[in-house]
Amino acid sequence: MKRGLRRFGLLLIVVGLGMLSWAGLVYVWQDPFTAIANKRAQRALSQQFEQRVEAYRAPPEAQPARSSSLPRLAARFLGGVERGDAVGRLLIPRLGVRVYVVYGTDAASLKRGPGIDARTALPGRGELVYVAGHRTTYGAPFSDIDKLRPGDSVVLQMPYATFTYRVTGRRIVQATFLKALESRGREEIALQACWPRFFASHRIIVYAKPVAAVERRPSIAAPAAAAPSLAELGGASP
Repeated sequence: MKRGLRRFGLLLIVVGLGMLSWAGLVYVWQDPFTAIANKRAQRALSQQFEQRVEAYRAPPEAQPARSSSLPRLAARFLGGVERGDAVGRLLIPRLGVRVYVVYGTDAASLKRGPGIDARTALPGRGELVYVAGHRTTYGAPFSDIDKLRPGDSVVLQMPYATFTYRVTGRRIVQATFLKALESRGREEIALQACWPRFFASHRIIVYAKPVAAVERRPSIAAPAAAAPSLAELGGASP
């Protein structure tokens, strides 16, 4: 009996140490199993994204986007997008992030990559662009989101234009705080992840305002539409 109890106690210790080691591994890096699945999904997204880019041709010289065309181009692009589709490529130099972004923030979509919440806008519409991502699983694209500082650049390459933003600030909110999805009447991007890591009770949201946009001219003409100026897309920090 005593020998059996000692063996059972030793087994519990080994299991406990194994769980602590696994938690440490995930905290420092990420979950390797979901990372493999995410890597495969990202490869598929890269192909889909490049196909979408082919539908647009770049202007002869890199120039600021025509403000009147951005909302029209964004609306035209959104018309052919479904949940889980590749819609952009996100670059965050400080974090070394270079990842493809999908449309939608449901569980299946976020396994493929960070997702633009369908309740918010695409870049160029002059409204909030809300991007959610994982911190410990499925590639953990936002694992170090708390390291972003005011002035850091965030670039979102869309098939119709490339948008550059500058970080303005951040805040921590409860996971149930849905007002975070409401636009404040100006263009801004919000990057969201769980806070703290391993917990889902709160969210960290990093805000950035637009500083530049370079348009890709569509290969097929689209009807013109009235729109706000590019200057009106910017705004104050949170």
